[in-house]
Amino acid sequence: MSHAELIVCEGGTEAKRHGLEIPAELSGNSLADLLAMHDFPLNTRCGQRGWCRGCMVELREGELLDAAGASVVAGGLLRSCQVYVPRGGRVVLQVPERAHIGAAPQVGETFLIDVPFGLAPLFAPQDGRDTGFAVDIGTTTVVVLLVDLLTGVILSRAGGFNAQIRFGDNVLTRIGAGSSPPVRRAMRRALVEETLGPLMHKACERAGREPSRLAGGVLAGNTTMLHILADEDPTSLGVAPFTARFLEGRLLDAAGIGLAECGFDPAMPLQLLPGLAAYIGADITAGVHATGMTYDATPSLLVDMGTNGEVVLCADGRLVGCATAAGPAFEGSGLSSGTRAQIGAIETVRLELGPFAVEIGAIGGQPAAANAGICGSAYVDFLASGRACGLLQANGRFDRKRWLEIPDEYRIEDADGLAFRLAGNPGGAGPRITEIDIAHLLQAKAAIGAGIDTLLDVTGISARDIGHVYLAGGFGMHIDVANAIGMGLLPGFCTAQVKVVGNTSLAGALLALLDRGALESMNSLCGRIEVIELNLQEAFEDCYIDHLSLPEAVPS
Repeated sequence: MSHAELIVCEGGTEAKRHGLEIPAELSGNSLADLLAMHDFPLNTRCGQRGWCRGCMVELREGELLDAAGASVVAGGLLRSCQVYVPRGGRVVLQVPERAHIGAAPQVGETFLIDVPFGLAPLFAPQDGRDTGFAVDIGTTTVVVLLVDLLTGVILSRAGGFNAQIRFGDNVLTRIGAGSSPPVRRAMRRALVEETLGPLMHKACERAGREPSRLAGGVLAGNTTMLHILADEDPTSLGVAPFTARFLEGRLLDAAGIGLAECGFDPAMPLQLLPGLAAYIGADITAGVHATGMTYDATPSLLVDMGTNGEVVLCADGRLVGCATAAGPAFEGSGLSSGTRAQIGAIETVRLELGPFAVEIGAIGGQPAAANAGICGSAYVDFLASGRACGLLQANGRFDRKRWLEIPDEYRIEDADGLAFRLAGNPGGAGPRITEIDIAHLLQAKAAIGAGIDTLLDVTGISARDIGHVYLAGGFGMHIDVANAIGMGLLPGFCTAQVKVVGNTSLAGALLALLDRGALESMNSLCGRIEVIELNLQEAFEDCYIDHLSLPEAVPS
């Protein structure tokens, strides 16, 4: 037997210690796999390819093996997906909070519905089955609403991380992994048996209703998530011309997706909402309907800022949409101190020069720890305030003259360039923002900004012609809108135009559950939208390059 003692740090302490017995026959599995088997999954967002730093741990004592069988000794950080536990011996690890996906996520459970609806449930209450559920299946998180079908009242909510995270943190890695039938089924089990089923039981428990009272549910999600749920090969979604195996709404049952294994009626119906394209899925169909944007008197724009930022514009009855390859940078992926939004992560930053001042805030209201991660909203704040005070140049580099005005404890300069330390002691490993991080963030914001500008150009209107910018998604719920405009994420708009609408995917699923006419309306949307392939737009590349810069700073 090989004994591994795992030390989980919380707020810079060794408050939790977990002893794990690793059988010899499992020693060939990666350290990340072994930890996941013991209900301690790490942030293997690149699908255990060794491309990211999400599953970094510190080896305190003992030794591990790399892929070539060479010894890895204690004293440094390592990617847990690329090392293995040898037979015998004792290993002590320290795992930063931001590497552990068991940390409480910030789940987008709130939303705004701007369209009228009636109470005509998709699944009619009968034989004691008077309860329904609506689900948003996100790449990162899953949210369940439990609803009384007789009154339309939301009874309870439950949300958590999508256990598929261990197969990759974005749709492209999930598509690649899902090309293998055994892996695809493992991904579906992770979604259904480890995520959806437990969340539904939790929602039922919170509402005080037995699962036997469930009449059915409606599920929204991006095209990749719904393909994996339906056990359809998603490979064609990842290669040109990016075709889906299905986009129409599908009626499945609990037995068909494995939900019956979680103790639910095998015949319980499950309605998947229709999608619009390979990268404009049912979550966006739901959002377009829930916002009521197609009924607006003025042109309107829906922007869902996820790893695959989707944009839909409605003008004079015309619907055009696109998907932007924003990537997961605003979820912290690939950044030196990046993390998803979870308790303890730094979520706000305010920076000033002359005199120098920096203020940071962490999710949950607690002081930011020396090992805290930085989530997307804080990066938006930093780019906006850093540009406004002159610390950042248009290209995202630190201005050398203003850089010297910063106190020494906030400045880091090494072989990798300059970095701004947000917390921690001088010379320590506290959360920081590097020039390389900024470059990744500018690429993400350029993709979204260029997508927005391309749709405006296609329709011949300008940003000032837009009546409402519906900002959807969990990320949009937590960013400072003025700062998002200031750093160019919402180019050319003003705060008065922006309407934060939350999880419109969940809102649309709820509407389809309560009013069967909503599903008909969503089906009609699929025949109306014109999908713009950005890579085929002649001006897109130049537009993208223009958006790689931070906007001109507004004089204070």
